[in-house]
Amino acid sequence: MDQLWEYLVVAGVLLVAIVAGLAAFLRPGRGGRTKDLPKPTPKPTPTPGPRPDIGDEHPTGGVDTLPPPADTAPAEPDVLEPDDVLLEEPPTPTLERPDSARGRLQRLRARLARSNTALGKGLLALLTRGGLDEAAWEEVEDTLLAADLGVDATTELVDSLRSQVAVDGTRDEATVRGWLRTDLLALVDPGMDRAVASHRVGDRPAIVLVVGVNGTGKTTTVGKLARVLVAEDKDVILGAADTFRAAAADQLETWGARVGVPTVRSHKDGADPAAVAFDAVKAGIELEADVVLLDTAGRLHNKTNLMDELGKIKRVVEKQAPIDEVLLVLDATTGQNGLRQAEVFASVVGITGIVLTKLDGTAKGGIVVAVQRKLGVPVKLVGLGEGPDDLAPFDPEAFVDAILA
Repeated sequence: MDQLWEYLVVAGVLLVAIVAGLAAFLRPGRGGRTKDLPKPTPKPTPTPGPRPDIGDEHPTGGVDTLPPPADTAPAEPDVLEPDDVLLEEPPTPTLERPDSARGRLQRLRARLARSNTALGKGLLALLTRGGLDEAAWEEVEDTLLAADLGVDATTELVDSLRSQVAVDGTRDEATVRGWLRTDLLALVDPGMDRAVASHRVGDRPAIVLVVGVNGTGKTTTVGKLARVLVAEDKDVILGAADTFRAAAADQLETWGARVGVPTVRSHKDGADPAAVAFDAVKAGIELEADVVLLDTAGRLHNKTNLMDELGKIKRVVEKQAPIDEVLLVLDATTGQNGLRQAEVFASVVGITGIVLTKLDGTAKGGIVVAVQRKLGVPVKLVGLGEGPDDLAPFDPEAFVDAILA
């Protein structure tokens, strides 16, 4: 009997252990695997006629679908079919169409006139008043020097005016204005070639190197020059060889993207600018572009090592193709300081043309004459505002007429 009870107790313990094990197996525990429930066997789909819509009548037979109860929302589909997904194409960026050069000159002439009003009106007031004694002529000289015309050009202009006044003796404003126009135009020298290299040379593009110190608006000028060339239907490539100034490449790339011009750049700060310039010229040759514009770092003219690197860029680029144009960007408001900068750059890379920025506002128009005389190269472009199309080819006659307006 005792043995029977012993068997019963053991059997009961085993039964309890089995039940407990089954319960633990069926209940998912923390950190354990959760088995997927078996999917129910799908019901056979009836052979339909035309697919009925809810609430419609179906005279052709088939299976009616009962509307859901009023308080039950229709079930959302688990998976969207491809036809249910609307794919929208990203909007194509609208390229800007820059103003033509002719339109720029007409629109910007008034700004140029405002910037040089003091020079023109001051001279006319002095020359048309009576009693031109030595004190009056000294005042004329001071006015011209204050306009950054330079000592040599000022002396030449005053001597010419004194001779004409002595011979003619007139004080008529129209006559004096005519003398001034003739003499100023001769100083500006309309015979200089002011065209910017922008045509293919044989089987390669024209190569334009743009240099200048910090703060002159050099990168912005390169972007605006690209717009000038695009307006002339030129294929342009930009080279962002200013790798030292933060975001300079981004700035140039943005300018190019607005008119559909590609930019060759490095995404590494402090990359070798000569390598970037080399790659940009190589891309221009391969893509058969008309012109490659190379932006360089705004180098301080008194830092010899930086100037040496500018010379290195020039040498590396010329391993592929000659540089056809070297444009120096000068801030017109810097006056004589700008002339000293120009001399240093000219000795390193050989300047072929000047771009004068900020010629609006407080700029002094005489700097045009002074810088041309100092370097023997023409002013080719002038910047007269902050707008994207406020860079225009320099027109000597329009410039002189604006001074005397």
